[in-house]
Amino acid sequence: MIKILANDGIDKSGKDLLEAAGFTVDTQNIPQDQLVDRLNEYDAILVRSATKVRQELIDACPNLKLIGRGGVGMDNIDVQYARDKGLTVVNTPGASSISVAELVFSHLFSLARNLHLANREMPEKGVSEFGKLKKQYSKGFELRGKTMGIIGFGRIGQEVARMAIGLGMDVYAYNLTPYTAEITFDFPPHITNASFKVPINATTKEEVLKASDFVTLHIPHAGGKAVIGKEEIAMMKDNAVLINCARGGVVDEDALLEALESGKLHSAGLDVFDNEPTPREALVNNPKISSTPHIGAATEEAQERVGIELAEQIIDTFKKLELV
Repeated sequence: MIKILANDGIDKSGKDLLEAAGFTVDTQNIPQDQLVDRLNEYDAILVRSATKVRQELIDACPNLKLIGRGGVGMDNIDVQYARDKGLTVVNTPGASSISVAELVFSHLFSLARNLHLANREMPEKGVSEFGKLKKQYSKGFELRGKTMGIIGFGRIGQEVARMAIGLGMDVYAYNLTPYTAEITFDFPPHITNASFKVPINATTKEEVLKASDFVTLHIPHAGGKAVIGKEEIAMMKDNAVLINCARGGVVDEDALLEALESGKLHSAGLDVFDNEPTPREALVNNPKISSTPHIGAATEEAQERVGIELAEQIIDTFKKLELV
């Protein structure tokens, strides 16, 4: 019987699918430093972002046949090494797109109307200093008519574009491989059966940075130089807003803090940090930053899609290996 370790968990929907297909699914968490001694008991390991599957672990577990990542980025897995050793490596690139894109706009709306600050102060001062708070947080701004810049135009970036267009925003996009994406708009049947597509041409990173009121990042961090550092921030519009719901390390945090302090940038929304799970206090306590604890894909709907997509890929892989 095929044994799978879902070391960072798996949604019940995916677990049920795997068990119905005859797999054993273990959802206990084995600490990273114990995996090298325990993982060879399993045929496959499923991870999210917490567990790392590096070369040393792969070498120590010759019984391992599949590594699954519940999510998009696979920077916590030595993917090419695993594939060179004959392992199958799968992920779920489309399952969390809507959830991450909605979190981008959660940060944007929060920063636009100072919700991240008002929500902190209303419980303490809302009764005694209501008028003062009203005046303090009265200088919001609208998103309609503004320009959204998207760095990384894959599934998540395209979902951000769809939402931005729906809000009446202009969109500029950059991708490592330039191409034209067609953004599809489907309406609920009770409104209309109409559907239409909007083509968006990916352009240069420089043009995106210079043209955009808001810049959101949806690109992996391959190590080394940050994608957004001092040089890139200098290209951005004065008073622009930066959102990072991608990966820690994509933004140079020192450069970001400097830009917020100088007033070059209006504000920032961060879901990811360099030193997770211990982000810098200077970031999480900064009044110009709306912060969340890496919850981009953490919705019930996304996790159900992740579980099902992983399960289907795993079942298909082991069928091809003629092990089920």
